[in-house]
Amino acid sequence: MKTQDLLRDLIAFPTVSANPNRALIDYCATLLKDAGADVTIIEDKVENKANLYATVGPLDIPGVLLSGHTDVVPVEGQEWTVPPFEMSEADGKLFGRGTTDMKGFVASALSAALRAGEMNLTTPLHLALSYDEEIGCIGVRSMIDMLANAPFRPRFCIVGEPTLMSVATGHKGKTACHVTCTGREAHTALAPNALNAIHLVCDMISFIRELQEEIVATSTHDNDYDIPYTTLHVAKIEGGIAANIVPNHAGFRFEIRNMFEDNPELLLGKIKEHAEKLLAPLREQFPEASIDIAITNTYPPLSTAKDSDVVGFVKSLTGSNATIKVAFGTEGGLFSSQLGIPTVVCGPGSMEQGHKPDEFVSVDQLAKCDAMLDALLNRLVAGI
Repeated sequence: MKTQDLLRDLIAFPTVSANPNRALIDYCATLLKDAGADVTIIEDKVENKANLYATVGPLDIPGVLLSGHTDVVPVEGQEWTVPPFEMSEADGKLFGRGTTDMKGFVASALSAALRAGEMNLTTPLHLALSYDEEIGCIGVRSMIDMLANAPFRPRFCIVGEPTLMSVATGHKGKTACHVTCTGREAHTALAPNALNAIHLVCDMISFIRELQEEIVATSTHDNDYDIPYTTLHVAKIEGGIAANIVPNHAGFRFEIRNMFEDNPELLLGKIKEHAEKLLAPLREQFPEASIDIAITNTYPPLSTAKDSDVVGFVKSLTGSNATIKVAFGTEGGLFSSQLGIPTVVCGPGSMEQGHKPDEFVSVDQLAKCDAMLDALLNRLVAGI
């Protein structure tokens, strides 16, 4: 099947992360099995979701892995001018939710796998399709566990997130946290006798902002990134019941987007130390006072050397001479750090179009991805 036909089918599955992706996975599995691929489905029966891992070609040697996620972000609250779960074409662009992020690459990878089934590969092609990437690279972890126990692992990995077909060697890691502050409630007429949990939240957020300023002034900078340093970002504040009640509970959510050189655990340690300094003078009067910091999600950064074999290999497929680094995270950091698989990010489209209404990938970008994967198949026939 042609890539555009596959993309049309994939978009029609409304695989928002909150929804099951199993129908899409079963669709892909049927196509791949019919093409002679060895297919493994890793189920999450509670959520009716699944990962898919497929191999075309020899099963006893490591090959090249193409990795993509099957979930997409919601469309609610966005003003689309085209149906989000139907593919539309206009002015050389293919519209629909997930066209760029990242069903365009998944369609191209599927098409390549189907073509590979008709070829005599001496080095295998592996395909990894995961779920719940958009909410923190959650689904792929069971696939990581499977590969950790496999007799061998892929030689290289290409994660097909949108890079305008440039070869990306790095991205930041992420640590997402939820902070819960506990104080003591009271009538606001007696506010000085209470401990306002929102005030604790404000004090913690002020420290996080100060810590960000310190990072900008003193930490490692990498100008290959648009934002060349580790960032801390407060995203949501919770608390309060009524204007005449001093709140006893409040909280907020924040995240750390860390450079490879920066350890997020050290930054969390500083934040926890500051929480303890805030609480220490309060505990005699307010023994119930607390500031709890819980990590809700984390994934590692990706940092692949520019002179590594995988970079040279993928550059030879695309014809590119340069490399970039991307602001968004991917499962590539997990494949690299937990499995030791040399990994780059390279896929069609731009993340400038991702997560927006009227998301699109250009026909030209999809053709360039197909050309890269055609070059890959020729190398797999020749034995790399």
